[in-house]
Amino acid sequence: MSASLFMEKSLDFLAKVRETQLDKIRQAAALITESINAGGLLHVFGTGHSQIIAEEAYSRAGGLIFVNAILEPGLLLHEGAAKSSAVEKVPGLARALLTSQPLKKGETIIIISNSGRNAVPIETAMLAREKGLKVIAITSMAHTQKVKSRHESGKKLYELADVVIDNCGVPGDAILSRPGVEAPFCATSTLTGVYIIQALIAEVIEMLAAAGKDVPVLMSGNLDGSAEYNARMAEPYLDRLPELAVFRKSERT
Repeated sequence: MSASLFMEKSLDFLAKVRETQLDKIRQAAALITESINAGGLLHVFGTGHSQIIAEEAYSRAGGLIFVNAILEPGLLLHEGAAKSSAVEKVPGLARALLTSQPLKKGETIIIISNSGRNAVPIETAMLAREKGLKVIAITSMAHTQKVKSRHESGKKLYELADVVIDNCGVPGDAILSRPGVEAPFCATSTLTGVYIIQALIAEVIEMLAAAGKDVPVLMSGNLDGSAEYNARMAEPYLDRLPELAVFRKSERT
């Protein structure tokens, strides 16, 4: 029964995102498209489980090839949830993380944080703005407005964004409850976050194609002919995203 209930409720959250956030998704897509037309990259960043959502936009079959994912091992769950949670709250870490990133004025960064209250996502937004980037936030407005910022500025992520996309989640993220279980269970932020990211990608592709631009979409490496295609799509971005050279290598194998 709980599985069915979660599926039903999840559809309600996805429907709410579609009904209330589509205009914001289109606004965000317009910012991304503008920066890509000017030769820029799209940057994505998240911490903890939010990094899953950032990774959904990166090196993904059917996704855009010009994406730079800012992935810090200490913020990933594979090194331990306790470490990831602690590192996310460390002031000053974002500056060190962004030092080696290929960020340029006029580009766009998507920052994902369900609570929007911790130091690293907030400082990432601050530093991105200092560098002249446009900031798109994916967050839970119901959650973030209920809690205090953990950053010394008192700011939260949504207050630093050019476009805020609400994942429409509840405070605490989990949506189910039952007698005998003390805490709510089964979260929605990953589900809605991935939904938002894929909708954004779809809208950016539509905008680029409608303007007659070449659209470098990544093809699944498990399809015949993909190696040559992906190498060709990656070529214009190799100078700023050297990891895309993997597609050039795969062409020869």
